Amino acid sequence: MIKVLLAEDMHMIRAALTALLRLESDIEVVAEVTRGDEIVPEALRTRPDVAVVDIDLPVVDGITAAAELRGLLPSCRILVLTAMGQPGQVRRALQAGIEAFLVKDAPGDRLADAIRRTAQGLRVLDPELVASAMEYGASPLTPREATVLKEAAHGAAAEEIAARLHLSPGTVRNYLTSAITKIGARNKIDAIRVAQDAGWL
Repeated sequence: MIKVLLAEDMHMIRAALTALLRLESDIEVVAEVTRGDEIVPEALRTRPDVAVVDIDLPVVDGITAAAELRGLLPSCRILVLTAMGQPGQVRRALQAGIEAFLVKDAPGDRLADAIRRTAQGLRVLDPELVASAMEYGASPLTPREATVLKEAAHGAAAEEIAARLHLSPGTVRNYLTSAITKIGARNKIDAIRVAQDAGWL
């Protein structure tokens, strides 16, 4: 029996995936979580063989949580669910050492097959998705610029970011300006969009 942890924040999608997997005689969903920060504690509690993780999770994104899980519970294989329009995120996941991906709009019967292959330690890669991911280069942003831009992406003003990161508002604005320039964006919103699409945040 392959034990599966399912991490998906959309209730209807999670319920549909769980129902689909319950039809399989050799797969058991042992845990369901809706946020990225719940993945590691729940996995350590239930010891799944495979964690099926959506990239876009609240609190902690799926890639960050998956990378942490790999370090703390190496016996648990990770299968990332992604949208075709997120090649930058796939690149980030590949850099984090995750080797199994399934496109969200894949036919339902492919999920069980992908879980079985992932549990066996096989790679599950969509060639088109990986090729698209490789088109993006490495991030031009420093870790601090990426952090500041990520905070801005969540709607935080320069003063809020400054207080959170123990910087002056002027320094935060300088980091934002530098990030916008390096990305070649028109403004902060454009820089956030480009950086998110590229998987740099």
